[in-house]
Amino acid sequence: MLENNIKIVIDKIQNVCFRSGRNFSDINLIAVSKTQSIEIISDAFNYGLINFGENKAQELKQKAEQIKLNLIWHFIGHLQTNKVKYVINHAEYIHSVDSKKLADEINTKAEKINKLQKILLEVKTSDEESKFGLQTEEQVFELIEFCKSKKNLEVVGLMTMAPFTEDEISIRKSFSNLRMLKDKINSCGHNLKELSMGMTNDFEIAIEEGSTMLRIGTAIFGERNYN
Repeated sequence: MLENNIKIVIDKIQNVCFRSGRNFSDINLIAVSKTQSIEIISDAFNYGLINFGENKAQELKQKAEQIKLNLIWHFIGHLQTNKVKYVINHAEYIHSVDSKKLADEINTKAEKINKLQKILLEVKTSDEESKFGLQTEEQVFELIEFCKSKKNLEVVGLMTMAPFTEDEISIRKSFSNLRMLKDKINSCGHNLKELSMGMTNDFEIAIEEGSTMLRIGTAIFGERNYN
């Protein structure tokens, strides 16, 4: 089932890229592996997946220390400053930076291990109360400048979560707003390459709107068992 699910997802990504004029090679598929076992993650790696995303800091640490494979870890959940110590040794990318306090703590921990930490700034592009992220352009520009002053941080892109809705117009607006914000930032002399947007329910729209990082869990691993 897992191998077939991966094939279906990759086929869909290729089809959307073809019809929207995107290069398949520009898309990074991140398998969201929260609650999945070491064995299942290892199987997914053997079926060709390289990038894996975790939402919980201690779960990422535990898995990264147990899995001795050459995969790339992404931390994609909301990160509290006191949990940075769990992810800093393992996450190639941290997608969810939304404050100077968090950025400063990541920089401090990265400096101790002589690491240049790749980060994305999380931007709130919907009105949902449950969503995290920076809420204004001014906040985003301020945080970028703050991060540029830190020698152990590299801002590589922006991340968002679309509203949980069937309304394609709302989803598309969320993604297009993030893309336009990235373009505006880059027109001011920055060089952001990544847009982390699109999950199981909306990744095809995300590709059409310029996503470079898809965070897909259910379509790959099936419905999660939280027991």
